[in-house]
Parts: sequence; C-alpha cells; structure tokens
Amino acid sequence: MIIASGTSSRHVSAMTEHLRRDLRGAGLKRIRVEGDQHCDWVLVDAGDIIVHLFRPEVRDFYRLERLWDHTFDDPSTCSKNTPTSLDSSLTH
Repeated sequence: MIIASGTSSRHVSAMTEHLRRDLRGAGLKRIRVEGDQHCDWVLVDAGDIIVHLFRPEVRDFYRLERLWDHTFDDPSTCSKNTPTSLDSSLTH
C-alpha cells in the first residue's frame, strides 16, 4: 500500500492520471479507480498494489498511517480526544 499527497485537487487528479497511464504501460490491465471525480481522496487498486492519493487536509483528517502506529492499539496511550478503533464516528 502506498499513501501519497498532492497539493490540490488538480494535483491529485494529475497524479491519478499519470499513475493510471504508467500502470497500464507496465502491463497491468485491471486497474480500478475510486474518488477521481472530486479528487479529495483517490484510491487506485492495481491488484497487489493499492495507492491512496489525498489532498493534505483529507489525509490529515483520515490519518491512515495511524493504522500501523503501535500506540494506536495501546489504550493507555489514548487520550479522551483521540478516537479509538471502536469510535463510532470513524464508521460513519
């Protein structure tokens, strides 16, 4: 999995198109793209490779990198303002 940011919606859109073109050029045929209409968060699924492209504000909001943060699983390191894995606001 790859997580990257563009500086704006237009930048994320350009990154998506370059990535799509390069993956096709590398011989990958089944490339699925979600979110490319608004380009806030674009997911490119190329089978074994998943790429998340974000605008900076959206990346900061979702913070996918926290999924690999070991302190995320340790309840003693969570504050009242830090959502937990069971926080209902994350599932809606």
